Amino acid sequence: MKTAIITGASKGIGAAIALRLNELGYNLVLNYRSNTSSMEELINNFPNKETKNVTVQCDISNYEDAKRLIDEAYDNFGSVDVLVNNAGITKDNILPMMSEDEFDQVIDTNLKGTFNCCRHISKRMLKQKYGRIVNISSVVGLAGNAGQVNYAASKAGVIGMTKSMARELGKKNVLVNAVAPGFIQTEMTDKIPDDIKNEMMKNIPLQKLGQPSDIADAVEFLISDKASYITGQVLSVNGGYYM
Repeated sequence: MKTAIITGASKGIGAAIALRLNELGYNLVLNYRSNTSSMEELINNFPNKETKNVTVQCDISNYEDAKRLIDEAYDNFGSVDVLVNNAGITKDNILPMMSEDEFDQVIDTNLKGTFNCCRHISKRMLKQKYGRIVNISSVVGLAGNAGQVNYAASKAGVIGMTKSMARELGKKNVLVNAVAPGFIQTEMTDKIPDDIKNEMMKNIPLQKLGQPSDIADAVEFLISDKASYITGQVLSVNGGYYM
């Protein structure tokens, strides 16, 4: 039975990925920062009751917390096949008004957090000569977006980091890819006013928001044997918003 670590797994895209991997029979190490009730609800709703699930509450932007997450995964299961770096936050503001703290928090969680987890698992995956790392980026990291200088920088950084890691780790069958979601129906997009959301739709050829399950589909493919010759790539799932 394979094992996967998912960061930011308590809700939204992370929860959808966790649900999918549970259905596929993975043992799961599920990271969350604060939302204990959502995490408990997610696990209770898992259809596959034969797998083992471990939850680790920590802040992956903290180097030692991220190390603890990886250590607990290996302590519980002995090996880890998949790491999905999904944890991310937004602190939107226009550039003239953006505070240093708003910039730093987003970079620390989205970019440094991804580095921290990859850094701590890389030696172990190289030693076991197998690993699949999927970093969740964003269409904003490719196209930019007004009011999201911090978020765009963090997600573009994830893409650059993904490509560099793929070059370093590929010789030991450790594949590193990124998924770049477009506008996905989550709590984050639910907060967008309808008039702005309607304007967004005009720029999406498929004329609809994506679903968290669409991102789970992409992750499922990238960790499967069907993607065994794919590394260093960015799989865009955005309904044609950015081509």
